[in-house]
Parts: sequence; C-alpha cells; structure tokens
Amino acid sequence: MGDHVHVRLSQGLSVSAEGELIEHSRCRCGATFAKVFDAEGGNPEAPAPS
Repeated sequence: MGDHVHVRLSQGLSVSAEGELIEHSRCRCGATFAKVFDAEGGNPEAPAPS
C-alpha cells in the first residue's frame, strides 16, 4: 500500500479580526488546514497568461 497523500477539500473562507483572509480545508482522513492571506501585503496577483 502506498503513502497517504492529503487531498484538501475546501471548507470555506473567513476573515480574522486583523483583516486576514483565512481559507479552511480538510482531508478525508480528518487532518485540517488553514491558509492565511495577508490583505495588506502587497499587490494583488495578476491573472495567469493565457
């Protein structure tokens, strides 16, 4: 049997008291993840070239 690979399933977004965007996700194994995006940190990302 191979190693487990986490598959992150989106659970929603929230905003912290400091104004940061937080992306919540989880894996089917029960592991949870939170990715924080700083709204004050620089320029927005440009769209990918087509």
